[in-house]
Amino acid sequence: MRSADGRPHRVLVTGCGGPSAISFMAAAGAERIEFYAGDIDPYAPGLYLVAPERRLILQPGDSSEFARSLLECCRELEIDVLVPTVDSELIPLASSRSAFTAAGTKLLLASESALRLCLDKWAVISAMDETVPVPRCEICNETLDWSSWTLPAIVKPRRGSGSRGVRLIDRWEQLDGCPRNEDLLQEYLPGPEFSLDVLASTYGEIRAVVPRARLKLDSGIAVTSRTVHDPHLQALGRRAAELVGISGVANVQVKQDHAGVPRLIEINPRFPGTMPLTVASGINMPRLALGELLGTPIPAGELEFRDIAMVRYLEGVVVEVDEVANLETARADMECQPR
Repeated sequence: MRSADGRPHRVLVTGCGGPSAISFMAAAGAERIEFYAGDIDPYAPGLYLVAPERRLILQPGDSSEFARSLLECCRELEIDVLVPTVDSELIPLASSRSAFTAAGTKLLLASESALRLCLDKWAVISAMDETVPVPRCEICNETLDWSSWTLPAIVKPRRGSGSRGVRLIDRWEQLDGCPRNEDLLQEYLPGPEFSLDVLASTYGEIRAVVPRARLKLDSGIAVTSRTVHDPHLQALGRRAAELVGISGVANVQVKQDHAGVPRLIEINPRFPGTMPLTVASGINMPRLALGELLGTPIPAGELEFRDIAMVRYLEGVVVEVDEVANLETARADMECQPR
């Protein structure tokens, strides 16, 4: 794939300290793709998967300067496609989409309205209709009546990722200490958990839903999983993605209740860290989604995948000491700049 002026397409991926960014670059790489890697952390491993001149230290996604400074980088480097993989970055970038488009940079990112739904766990559950089962869920505010609930139950942040802040409540006295701070009280679902990787065109046409059984978790991340052909799960993932208006790639999380009914927990509107399994099963979602932005349509019809399993392990990247020191200096210089 070449740009209009004959050079390789330049693709900047953010959040390169996480598995989502690293797996995206591994899957979407092609001969005429030139990756740039960005992160707030000079020790982010994904930075060292590209040449030194293509490593960027970024502002945090919740900084008021994040979108503006990243736009300047994209304009200066003539970035063709920007792929954000950090939740805090998504809405600021979607809000600035027109400015990036004017600078010649396309965003591999769902619409702002879809993002606002998905990044609010209460809003996304409320957006579902009767075709998508959801667990009982209430906001922890002053009107919540604990006595109407049966334990165990789950308390979790209304916004957040990676299972951070999720607590199992199995004794009434634990509820006494729960702040009325807009966290969510949710029905406990004891059954297996599934991640449904969804690929949609830029127009929201669902091209694939690949369910993955999460067999072993570490800090909320699946380290052992397998793909599963399940028409019911695939239909649920398709309908949930349609209801929120997903484009590109998203990850629909479901868990089975006591009766074995899968219920939607949340939708992550970005590339998941366990994407290598879906790629290995036969559907390279990163390459297909990126290719569509660069002019190659996603094949029509539902894409096929095969059942396969995956285990994960840590892998080191050996670099020269000066390479790390240079990024440490870049980060220190950024911290000294007035905000």
